[in-house]
Amino acid sequence: MTASTTAQIIDGNALAAQLRADVARRTDALKARGLTPGLAVVLVGDNPASQVYVRNKVKACSDAGLHSVLEKYDASMTEAELLARVEALNNDPSIHGILVQLPLPAHIDANKVIESIAPTKDVDGFHIASAGALMVGQPGFWPCTPYGCMKMLESIGYDLRGKHAVVIGRSNIVGKPMAMMLLQKSATVTMCHSATSDLKAMTLQADVIVAAVGKRNVLTADMVKPGAVVIDVGMNRNDEGKLCGDVDYAGVSQVAGYITPVPGGVGPMTITMLLVNTMESAERDAAARGLV
Repeated sequence: MTASTTAQIIDGNALAAQLRADVARRTDALKARGLTPGLAVVLVGDNPASQVYVRNKVKACSDAGLHSVLEKYDASMTEAELLARVEALNNDPSIHGILVQLPLPAHIDANKVIESIAPTKDVDGFHIASAGALMVGQPGFWPCTPYGCMKMLESIGYDLRGKHAVVIGRSNIVGKPMAMMLLQKSATVTMCHSATSDLKAMTLQADVIVAAVGKRNVLTADMVKPGAVVIDVGMNRNDEGKLCGDVDYAGVSQVAGYITPVPGGVGPMTITMLLVNTMESAERDAAARGLV
C-alpha cells in the first residue's frame, strides 16, 4: 500500500493462495478415501483469451492435486457433437465438474450446451437449476466470480447486514447472482445498469460497490462515499495496453475504505472458486457413495 492510498487493499492473490491450500488439503483427505476430485474443461475453437483461461484453470487444478481433463476441439465441431461430449462427461464418475469455456463458435447455442450439463456437475454455476437454487437460498453451485467477491468481503470481516450494496452491471454471470448473494447476507441491494439515470446518486449512498460492467472508469472518486468498500470485477485495457478494471483506481483508492486491485484482485479468486465448487461436488459424491 502506498503512502498516498487511504484504502486498504483486499489482496486477491493472497486470499486465493489460502483457499487453494485448503482445497489441496481437502483433496488429500478425499484421495485417502479412494476418491480423486475431477474437473473436465472443454474448449471449442482457438479463441486466444479462452486458451489462456483454460490453461490457467487446468494448472490450478493440478497444483491443488485435482484430476483435470482438457478436451480441445476445432471450431468446426457441431453442436450435436459437443452435446454428446457433455453427456458422456455427465455419465463419467471420475468427473465432478464440467466447464465448457465460453464464448462458443456462433453456430453452437451456448444456452443449450450449458443446460445440457448435469446440475450436480455445473461448477460454473450457470445452469438454470443453479440460478434457481441461488434465488431461493437452496444448496447449489454459486457462479465463481460473485462467489469470489463474497469471499473477499468475508476475508475483511465485513458484516453486510443492513448495509447498502450497489451492484453496477446486470449480467447473468456476475451482476444478478452478486445481488442475490448480497441479499442473502441481509444487505439492502440496488442494481444499476446502462439505463440507470443517475448512477452517481446511487453509488454515493453505497457502503459496498461492486463494479461489473467491463467499462473503464465507470466509477470515479467523486462517486464514492468515504470509507466504502469497492470491489472491481472489470477487466479492461488502458491506453498503454495495461490491464485495468472498471474503477478509476488511483482516484477511488483515496476515498474508499477498502478496494480490490486489477490485476491481483477478483481475477485470481474466480479460478479459485471453481476449484472450491469442484471440491464441493466431489465431497457430495463421496458422501453419496458412503466414503465420508
